[in-house]
Amino acid sequence: MRRRAAVLCAAAAVLAGSVTGVPAQAAAPAPLAWKKCATHDYPTLQCASLEVPLDHANPSGRRITLALSRVPHTAPASEGPLLVNPGGPGGSGLALAGFVASALPKDVAARYDVVGFDPRGVGRSSPALDCAPGHFKPVRPDTVPDTPALEQANLERARTFAADCGKRYGDVLPYMDTVSAAQDMDAIRAALGAPRISYFGYSYGTYLGAVYAKLHPDRVRRLVLDSIVDPTGVWYADNIGQERAFDDRHRALMAWIATHDATYGLGKDPARVEAEWYAMRTALAKKPAGGKVGAAELEDTFIPGGYYNGYWPSLAEAFAAYVHGKDPEPLVEAYDDFAGVDTSGDNGYSVYTAVQCGDTAWPHDWARWRQDAWAVYAKSPFMAWNNAWYNAPCVFWPTGRTQRPDVANDKLPPALLFQATDDAATPYAGGVAAHRLLAGSSLVVEQGGGNHGITLSGNACLDRYLAAYLADGTIPRGSGPADAVCAKSPDPTPPASKAASTSSRGSVLHALLGFRG
Repeated sequence: MRRRAAVLCAAAAVLAGSVTGVPAQAAAPAPLAWKKCATHDYPTLQCASLEVPLDHANPSGRRITLALSRVPHTAPASEGPLLVNPGGPGGSGLALAGFVASALPKDVAARYDVVGFDPRGVGRSSPALDCAPGHFKPVRPDTVPDTPALEQANLERARTFAADCGKRYGDVLPYMDTVSAAQDMDAIRAALGAPRISYFGYSYGTYLGAVYAKLHPDRVRRLVLDSIVDPTGVWYADNIGQERAFDDRHRALMAWIATHDATYGLGKDPARVEAEWYAMRTALAKKPAGGKVGAAELEDTFIPGGYYNGYWPSLAEAFAAYVHGKDPEPLVEAYDDFAGVDTSGDNGYSVYTAVQCGDTAWPHDWARWRQDAWAVYAKSPFMAWNNAWYNAPCVFWPTGRTQRPDVANDKLPPALLFQATDDAATPYAGGVAAHRLLAGSSLVVEQGGGNHGITLSGNACLDRYLAAYLADGTIPRGSGPADAVCAKSPDPTPPASKAASTSSRGSVLHALLGFRG
């Protein structure tokens, strides 16, 4: 599932749908050497590194290095470590530690060592994967393969990427999976000297947390999952569900633009606005804006709007400028601001494909992918083919797949789950599924919300439940599918001027979260 990540400062045996055979433990690790790595935004942030086995079933074999960050607790009594993960797979968690520590209530944050990490292959961890430098360099082929030539061009890109990844990292790829990343988390726990950890994961990080909890339920103190991957659909079915949900979210943006016709002048009828957007796409397929933003790049530019509505005003402004005056500059600027981060660099996409392609079996018959993508496209065209090609390297992936673990768990302390009803990246059904699978969990729903990553983003109702849980384990208990319901955060309004600042806690968080997963 596609992702975005800001890079600032994932094997146990898995058999027949269950996680078994936790690997033998290596010798106790040396204490971590924390050093000051403060940034302007997070002055108390510290950094360290930790060597872990490439293959956790062979702890005496090759080692790799994980980059860690933390904000230490300041209260006299500590709740222990709170590991945080932004998603992806492929997202860096180093800066997220600073953000979470600063965004939580001070009295809550003071009781935790908030620990971030770059998962294996990511960012400052080593080796950091970069399978095919420049893979997303514009202008790419149109994603909609309405000619055999376009289909073959896109297939060749996917095939070449998979082959290049195998050539560069053939010795590493068999261990780039969620179970291995979860075992890395347990190595971090051991290096911290903690008998148990708390965990706070967004997006793909919810699946990583659920897998860790399955492997080591007795080592979980508190578990927070926000914007939840459906663990029963990893990964092919989840991506198809995401494609349908993103179309709904794109239409929500079109409706918002129609509501603000006085600002953007694109029509008061959402259907008309949507028609204008697809007409723009057709024009850009023929003549890319600024020689840079073609049809594929336009999709990449607007996909982040499905994650966070705080981007809507900027996207609408670029859209309107192109339609009204064929001015390419705002679209190019929007592409640079949003799409360049959405692809998260070559490292982020390399880890994304390595983990998702290695996690579980994907269909190997391209005819199946083609049939499914066209079926989605017929009703939900916005991201159907773009996302199909994003994941298509999995058709050709050079290493074997692990069996998907069953994360059903009745051995955990109560977990706290957060889910927005209209989330496109991780649709609502994922939260319901995880709530059912994690016995004793509590589900807090943002009714009508469509953003991805909803806590610590400005919704005080959600944040109260989060703070109470992290403070003393308090969770809500309700009688319906949801244990508690919060009203959604309001949609944005167009800024009074182009120079108006759109900076907010929500925008900072969404610059750190993992996109497409």
